[in-house]
Amino acid sequence: MKVLVVFALALATVSAGLLPQQLPVHPKDLPSVPSIEGRITNGKTATEGQFPYQVGLSFDSSGGSWWCGGSIIGNEWVLTAAHCTDGASKVTIYYGATVRTNAKVTQTVASSNFIQHASYNSVVLRNDISLIKTPAVSYTSDINRVELPAIASSYSTYAGEKAIASGWGKISDSATSVASTLQYETFDVVSVATCQSTYGSLIATSKVICIATPNRISTCNGDSGGPLVLADKVILIGVTSFVSSAGCESGAPAGFTRVTSYLDWIKSNAGISN
Repeated sequence: MKVLVVFALALATVSAGLLPQQLPVHPKDLPSVPSIEGRITNGKTATEGQFPYQVGLSFDSSGGSWWCGGSIIGNEWVLTAAHCTDGASKVTIYYGATVRTNAKVTQTVASSNFIQHASYNSVVLRNDISLIKTPAVSYTSDINRVELPAIASSYSTYAGEKAIASGWGKISDSATSVASTLQYETFDVVSVATCQSTYGSLIATSKVICIATPNRISTCNGDSGGPLVLADKVILIGVTSFVSSAGCESGAPAGFTRVTSYLDWIKSNAGISN
């Protein structure tokens, strides 16, 4: 597990509106202390085949290993976060799993198959998106692609809409391990302005989507890179990117890379469009 990112913000040279009231951090970089096994904090348990587009990603590097989520967007492509692929030498992909270690199909691919956004910035969490090229998988009731947003949706804020996040992330800030069973929860998307009131405009840009996290329910460590889909249309609108360094149960908004901002990038690199 990589160390917590330290944000070197130039306090003397930027206005207060740019600065975060709370520091954001990638979920996989949150520190943990001993407790019970994890999942999306206080979420619901998924049933088999409920999220056929969800994959589990076990990354390895010379410095250790970490767990992330991802979304199938084509039978040879998985979309995840740049902070998940960053520094990894390979990844094992778990397809069609509800119980995390009981996948219908697994594949291991080298980092040469990663297409990490060239402008990913780990300091301000900018362009936190990556593609993974995989051997072809056959679609089944448990393994299938998720629909990307239409180009016409590029300017939609989604504020006020319901969206579902899923993953094997922690159940609490004190948990030490990711979940054994896939978890999910429905959240309200909030405006960029609401997100900026917590994280500032350097972090919460127009290329970010944020959700409200009341009642200690949020994405957490282990959910990084996973999907945020519209609840009524099952369209992928976000990639899990950051939470408050105060913790997943802090009540601060959780942030996602806005997929509509990267439709051209996805099309150019994977040849996939809606």
